Amino acid sequence: MRFQILDIVFNPPHPVTGRVVPPADRLAQVVETAVLAEEVGFDSFAVGERHAGDVLSSSPTVILGALAQATDRILLSTGVTVVSVLDPVRVAEDLATVDQLSRGRLEIVIGKGNEEWQYPLFGLNLTDQYDLLEENHALLRRLLAEESVDWEGRFRAPLRGATTLPRPFDGPFRIWHGSATSTVSVDLAARHGDPIVTANAFQPRENYAVLIDRYREQYAAHGHDPRHAIVGSGSGGLFLADTTERAVQQFRPYYEGAVARADARKYDPAAKGKVTSFRTLEEAVDRGPALVGSSERVAEKILDYHEAYGHVLQSISLDHNLEVEHRKDIVRQFAAEVIPLVRKEVPEPFLWSAQDTRRAAGFTAATWP
Repeated sequence: MRFQILDIVFNPPHPVTGRVVPPADRLAQVVETAVLAEEVGFDSFAVGERHAGDVLSSSPTVILGALAQATDRILLSTGVTVVSVLDPVRVAEDLATVDQLSRGRLEIVIGKGNEEWQYPLFGLNLTDQYDLLEENHALLRRLLAEESVDWEGRFRAPLRGATTLPRPFDGPFRIWHGSATSTVSVDLAARHGDPIVTANAFQPRENYAVLIDRYREQYAAHGHDPRHAIVGSGSGGLFLADTTERAVQQFRPYYEGAVARADARKYDPAAKGKVTSFRTLEEAVDRGPALVGSSERVAEKILDYHEAYGHVLQSISLDHNLEVEHRKDIVRQFAAEVIPLVRKEVPEPFLWSAQDTRRAAGFTAATWP
C-alpha cells in the first residue's frame, strides 16, 4: 500500500483555548510537514482547496509551488482541485507550472468540492455543480493534452486556437477523481479510465463501498485496462498514542470541537457528507473511519477497510490544532510503526511502481522488501 498526507489547511480557533495560528505560521507548517513526510518515507503529500470558512487553502497551487522547491522525491497532489468553480484555462496554467517546478512529480485529484458556500462566492449556482464538473473537466483534459484547442461549452466563452503555457513537464499528468456522495464522480472517472479517491471521512463505510463497487463495474464496462482501476481512501483523521485508550482520551476535545464547528454551520440534515455520522469519538473509533489509537490498532483498522475497499493508497490527515511537534511525532510514529505493519499484509502495489506507465513522469515511489 502507498501512503499520503493530506492537509486541507484548516485554521479555525483552537476548540479549547480559542487561539488562532497566524496564517504565515500555519502555511509554514504545511511546508515543514511535507518535508518531514518525504524524510520518513511517505509516498505523496496533497494540499486541499477550499474557498469559504476558516481555511487557508484557497490557492493550493501556490502552496504546491513552495513544496516543489522544498522537497526532492515525494509526489505532490491536490485534494481536491475544485474544478467546478474554476476556469480550466487558469487551472491548466497553474498546475502545469507546479509540474514543471517539481520536474514531473505532480498528479491531481479533481472534484466539485464539499463546500457549498464557494458557489455563490464565484457567482455560480449550486444546482449546476455537477454539470460544471463535467464540462470543466473535459476542457481541462484537452488543454493539458493538446495545443491550439478549439472549444465551445455552456459555462464559459468559446476558445479558438488556445494553447496554455507552460506545457506539462512530460505530457499530461494523471487525474484522479474525488468520490464522496454521488455517482457522478465515479462514473466520470470510470468513463475516462482514471483512478478515484474515496473520501472515507464522515459516513459509514457501506456508503462509500457502494460508490467504489459502482466505479469498478463501470470501469470494466468501458473496457479499460483493469490495472489502472486504482482506488485510494481518505480517513476520518489520525491520532496515535501508545495505547488506544490514551489516544481516545487525548483526542476527545479535538474531535468534539470539530463536531461542534460543523454543527454551527447548520447544514441541511439531509445533506450527505457534510457532517459526521458518528456523533461521539467512541462511535468514530469503533465503527467510523477515524484512525485513533495505538499503532497496532490503527494498522488493523486500515487493513479492515482494505478488505472492504481494496484500496492501495491510504491518505491520512492530522488535526491542525495539535501542537506542531506533537503532529510531527505522530507522522514519525505512523511511518515507523503503522506503515510497516500494513505493508507486511498488503503487497507492494502497482501504483507508482516502474510498471505504472501513467504515473507522474518524474516520480517512481520507493520500493520496500
